[in-house]
Amino acid sequence: MTIDSATFGAGCFWCLEAAMNQLQGVTSALSGYMGGDADSANYRRVCEGDTGHAEVVQVEFDNSIISYQQLCLVFFSLHDPTQLNRQGNDVGTQYRSVIFYHNPEQQRQATELVAQLNQQQIFSAKLVTEISAASRFFPAESYHQGYFLHNPQQAYCQYVVAPKLAKFRQQYAALLK
Repeated sequence: MTIDSATFGAGCFWCLEAAMNQLQGVTSALSGYMGGDADSANYRRVCEGDTGHAEVVQVEFDNSIISYQQLCLVFFSLHDPTQLNRQGNDVGTQYRSVIFYHNPEQQRQATELVAQLNQQQIFSAKLVTEISAASRFFPAESYHQGYFLHNPQQAYCQYVVAPKLAKFRQQYAALLK
């Protein structure tokens, strides 16, 4: 078994983390921060929007069970990659759509997939997803890990996360654990 890493930013990390952790072949998905200039990151500082970090989910996965491309397709289905620096009411560069690649092959696959999705006009507008080299990953605070799992009755979870996850479970039923 070879474990690879993938890192995605799709706005708030709670939904993406909850979905990725349900996929076969994913050994872990952790919420955190990446892509900033500051040499540390935490929720308060990242929310202020001046560190340059994005809220991300770092996924550890077995490439013999689930491919990087499949993870990318799940990522694109869980947010609107045509919105620049925002997802819904979450506004700022910390909520940008971003793929942080960990090697040249991931960079190639992500770049080709964005071009394909734009060419096929899968979305109503051109994708603005940033594709950047992975940098230091800062795990989010413990209360963010498994947030949806531990807080399903919280209003944001009920009205934003739960509907996305229901759609995800239908669309990707064959990939679920």
